[in-house]
Amino acid sequence: MVTGSNKKIIMKYLFILFLSMVTSASFSQSKKKWKQLFNGKDLKDWTVKISGHEVNENYGNTFRVEDKKIKVRYDQYDQFNNQFGHIFYKSPYSYYIIAVEYRFVGQQATGGPGWAYRNSGIMVHCQPPASMLKDQDFPICIEVQLLGGDSTGQRTTCNLCTPGTNVVMNNKLVTDHCINSTSKTFRGDGWVRAEVMVLGDSVIKHIVNGDTVLTYNKPQIGGGVVNNYDPAFKKDGQLLSSGYISLQSESHPVEFRKVEILDLEKKYGPGKKKSK
Repeated sequence: MVTGSNKKIIMKYLFILFLSMVTSASFSQSKKKWKQLFNGKDLKDWTVKISGHEVNENYGNTFRVEDKKIKVRYDQYDQFNNQFGHIFYKSPYSYYIIAVEYRFVGQQATGGPGWAYRNSGIMVHCQPPASMLKDQDFPICIEVQLLGGDSTGQRTTCNLCTPGTNVVMNNKLVTDHCINSTSKTFRGDGWVRAEVMVLGDSVIKHIVNGDTVLTYNKPQIGGGVVNNYDPAFKKDGQLLSSGYISLQSESHPVEFRKVEILDLEKKYGPGKKKSK
């Protein structure tokens, strides 16, 4: 027997399943809905946090705007010294699609870890930048890992990494730090479009050049791979339904020529008005 309460739960998950099957392509038909988070001129709506430095100390001019692009550079570093950095957009979001167009260029900074070669990321559901301690290396968040391939071998992009978090896949809690996507390998300095569909604490999808390459559910706080954080912001098991968006600096020069968002809160969020 299906009770009224059970019916609501079933309808909720059917709705989530429907949304998880939708890609950003269907939303892209109306370009007027996309909001540009990067204005092509400056970083006035962004907050910098680099490990070992206070909030908004843009050490070494790591994050800069040149040629209408956000550029991540290390030419003023002597050694990288694990000074991992993130640049956060000013407002948190819950239901949305974030899209960036990125490319890796140049040589990795001296002293950068081997795994960080051609490595950056889009961080979603981030803790507030002001809540990060001076020596904290990564925000507690979900990382959409952006990778570039070498001249040989396979290296997928838009993978999942989980600094201080876990997710659910196939109804099982996943505690592995990184999960590869099904994307192809992108070599050289060509531009790649990465999109992330985030539906609160229910579904997250990674999309590369229009192809869905990874899907998972129930992003939540848990696990490790974050150091020197304030314990007050790491409540293991707590679902992540909203947070800040940031772009990453991990020792390899990277550029972003577009950062845009499609806010789905009014259409799909829990406060959405239902027609009678």
